[in-house]
Amino acid sequence: MEEIIVAPVIIFMLVVAPIWLILHYRSKRQISQGLSQEEYEQLSELSEMADKMADRIKTLEAILDAETPDWRSKV
Repeated sequence: MEEIIVAPVIIFMLVVAPIWLILHYRSKRQISQGLSQEEYEQLSELSEMADKMADRIKTLEAILDAETPDWRSKV
């Protein structure tokens, strides 16, 4: 009965565990390095897009409030 459990444990320790550890510490190293220049530029662009979208939503809500004051209660 013990042989059935021992074989998968040995395979796990020799194959899966080392790969798992390598990938884990590689991801930890990437996280500690921070954002790359490309990632920072993409984040800035997304932030600008979000700000523009928020302004558009405010404008649309103001138009709807002026034209149909009770539109919020219908939603």
